[in-house]
Amino acid sequence: MTIVIVTDAWTPQVNGVVRTIGTVQRELQAMGHRVEVIGPDQFRTVPLPTYPEIRLALGAGRRLAGMIDGIKPDCIHISTEGPLGFAARRYCLARKKPFTTAYHTRFPEYVRDRAPVPLGLGYAVVRRFHRPSAAVMVATPSIERDLEARGFANLRRWTRGVDTELFRPRDKGFLDLPRPIALYVGRVAVEKNLEDFLRLDLPGSKLVVGDGPARAELERRYPEVHWAGARQGEDLARHYAAADVFVFPSRSDTFGLVLLEALASGLPVAAYPVPGPLDVLEGSSAGVLDEDLGRAVRAALTIPPERCREHALRYSWRRSAEQFLANLHAFR
Repeated sequence: MTIVIVTDAWTPQVNGVVRTIGTVQRELQAMGHRVEVIGPDQFRTVPLPTYPEIRLALGAGRRLAGMIDGIKPDCIHISTEGPLGFAARRYCLARKKPFTTAYHTRFPEYVRDRAPVPLGLGYAVVRRFHRPSAAVMVATPSIERDLEARGFANLRRWTRGVDTELFRPRDKGFLDLPRPIALYVGRVAVEKNLEDFLRLDLPGSKLVVGDGPARAELERRYPEVHWAGARQGEDLARHYAAADVFVFPSRSDTFGLVLLEALASGLPVAAYPVPGPLDVLEGSSAGVLDEDLGRAVRAALTIPPERCREHALRYSWRRSAEQFLANLHAFR
């Protein structure tokens, strides 16, 4: 089968959407499918206001149509509600071709945090974008219930996975910081609610791995925090494994791949009881969810690493790719 994935989030961006698409692409290719990703790197782009690391494609419509026609796909999946996503949606509707979409990011909340746009208006736009989709893929039961309550239809589950060979318990001597080490990994941006972590009065050290538009300001305001910048591959895996607890302050993520990476590395999770952490930790005692984030951190430090690793082993990228494949709609 030949599959086209259209996405506004693609390399060199570093985030959960990019990691998910790239990993599932490789899994599907290993299963014998041809998977072509069309991203903003193939078009003229401009930086997203307030977030210059993200580039938005300009005038993609005609060229995108030619690229899709040249690939001759059996299925089209639209991953994001950005310029390329809207262009692909117009292409499919004009030609009466079925397509699927995914709800990776809470864009209405993302926009509301940056501009005076009512949340209801944001959801109206996103709901209209997904309405013609043959299947709207969501990562967790909590997000599915939330979107159903907001009038979304055709929802299908698409879980996530983790590379348990890369992310595994390792020697903690990699980090020479006062212990316990509380770790955050992810974008340093307003929607991640990072200040809830930075303000905590905790013993030991706080370590932030990641970059983003809010980093310079937060680094200035919290000089006692250790800022490691963006890390990838083995370097990232060593940082996870050398910490003692993983702190996830976000209230708006639809899943949180970093949760699985931390658990696979033997790190207990401290987070708020919100979608994402609630779903990932469901049925386990590998983390602590509490509206008092500091209390969650202190309690999570007592959880044995083996319990965290065991829970992470339930998630595989092959299963994720198989779910994705089953949700696709081939052209008739």
